[in-house]
Amino acid sequence: MAAAPIFVGTPKSPSVRISTANTLRDGTGTLGTIHTAGASGAYFKGIRVQFESASTANVIRIFKQDAGAGNNELIKELLIPAITPSATIEAASQVWLPEEGIVLSAGTVLKAGIHTSAAGAEIASVSAVGGGDN
Repeated sequence: MAAAPIFVGTPKSPSVRISTANTLRDGTGTLGTIHTAGASGAYFKGIRVQFESASTANVIRIFKQDAGAGNNELIKELLIPAITPSATIEAASQVWLPEEGIVLSAGTVLKAGIHTSAAGAEIASVSAVGGGDN
């Protein structure tokens, strides 16, 4: 048990742009790194996904790799609707705010992958929000 409460010591707003299709749920294949936790770990309220162009019905997968070694663990799949943005229609977006937040131990890596991307044309920005390193 900690002697004092843990707070975010260094606020951060990390993100990664992903566009290479990866249909695998086992943590292999092409994944983008959202954030690597510092020496005292990290905490984020959640994940925000924003597409930059048209999207097909898609899935964004969020993984974590404990201490930056070993297997990537699938922690969430975010469903994305098919949308063709215009001046009156917003591009697809999704927010995931788990009740307990996203707690990362020291050196743990948060990663993301996109299920489908027609010739790399579907580009999504995946960001960890509301936190940073402890």
